[in-house]
Amino acid sequence: MVLSNIIFALYITILITVGIRIILNTTTPSKGLAYLLLIFALPVVGILFYLSVGLNYRKRKLYQKKIAIDDEAFPELKSKSLRYTDTVLSKHKKNLGVFYPLASFLSQNSIISDNNKVELLFNGEEKFPEVLKTLKSATKYIHLEYYIYENDTIGNEIAQTLIAKAREGVKVRFIYDDFGCKNIRSNIVKELISNGVEAFAFNKINFVQFANRLNYRNHRKIIVVDGKIGFVGGINVSDKYINPSKTDLYWRDTHLKIEGNAVLNLQYTFLTDWNFCAKQNLKFSFDFFPFEKLKTENGDKIVQILSSGPDSDYPNILYSLIQTILSAKKEILITTPYLIPNNSFLNALKIAALSNVKIKIIVPKKSDSLVVGLTTNSFFQELLEAGVSIYRYKRGFVHAKTMVCDATVAHVGTANLDNRSFDLNFEINAVVYDKKIAESLESKFNEDIKDSDIVDLNEWNSRPLYIKLLEKTLHLFSSLM
Repeated sequence: MVLSNIIFALYITILITVGIRIILNTTTPSKGLAYLLLIFALPVVGILFYLSVGLNYRKRKLYQKKIAIDDEAFPELKSKSLRYTDTVLSKHKKNLGVFYPLASFLSQNSIISDNNKVELLFNGEEKFPEVLKTLKSATKYIHLEYYIYENDTIGNEIAQTLIAKAREGVKVRFIYDDFGCKNIRSNIVKELISNGVEAFAFNKINFVQFANRLNYRNHRKIIVVDGKIGFVGGINVSDKYINPSKTDLYWRDTHLKIEGNAVLNLQYTFLTDWNFCAKQNLKFSFDFFPFEKLKTENGDKIVQILSSGPDSDYPNILYSLIQTILSAKKEILITTPYLIPNNSFLNALKIAALSNVKIKIIVPKKSDSLVVGLTTNSFFQELLEAGVSIYRYKRGFVHAKTMVCDATVAHVGTANLDNRSFDLNFEINAVVYDKKIAESLESKFNEDIKDSDIVDLNEWNSRPLYIKLLEKTLHLFSSLM
């Protein structure tokens, strides 16, 4: 009896302590309330969950070193970039039109560059041939950074290409997320290292640090070759992105191939990540940042590269999307696999829709996660009531993360529309200010609509009560997802 009373008193003390910590350290009220509900509703389990994934290390010791490295990195590049950005903004102010304030706002955290050639790549069957061709053309170095890299056909083909280039004397550097790339740690990574490739895990997971490092994943997908050609977008290295896939599930995704000055932004993000995880101190050089050699044929695209993560002062990608939505005058087209927006993003969509901007959103009809799919569904009603059109993609799984506004500006990148991408993961997006790219992405969006079912508000409201209850219950915890 005495022992049980002591255990109970100890548990209550821990519960109160964790509750106080949630109140003091959670900046979003909805997230704080969700965590408080969780720890009281699920004894012990709720506390363990919060301690594992709920603590926000944005300003904690885990990333203080990376923040310091980033702040001190490449001062020559920063001075050149500031002058270059001012020149581009002034030169293209008229062409940017209503999106000039967006470009100017984003330039506080991202270089805006002109003289770029941009190519849209749809699905793995378009991306991987271009990637392999570009890797084989490398003469100086290859930089790769991936969230998921599988030990399958395309994964091994790229690995063998990297090994061949390393043997030719090309410097190959590879950053992999230790969680997302868990299937290659004991095989492909070891083979790469033994053949001259430098490979490092970003936030290596071990038992002691499992809790805090599992929560902050490097979700970026970056390739930079010789500082001149870059790739960024939603497609990981996996056979499943190549259709028809072995699983027979059609994967719909979007990626970009960029040539020109915007590649320097991809390079900067990669190198600051590299210096952090490899514990090296690579310095500015014209090999890494060949400013004077990036004159591209037909390079007339204006591009900004935005990165964000736990080491950012602000959620830059979230702010970029909201600013774009509020700048749009006619139409917004969004494709995302996960639609679990926070209140600011949700309200931006509703304000735009209620201001007579047409908004169309494509999400998967069947999610790869039952919980995430039901939570996504819980946002449909208020969006539909505000006038947003929602389409559920039924041909397969739509994994693209894109937004097109007024057939003028396009966002393509790695960030999903959820709190994990906005606040916890390391992400990277490209903003392309170009009508041709925007119109091409709009055309693809309209093709995808043909493979989707539109959600009718009346039919949606008639779903069974138990499904509504389940969705609404998960909605309470949406800020944790």
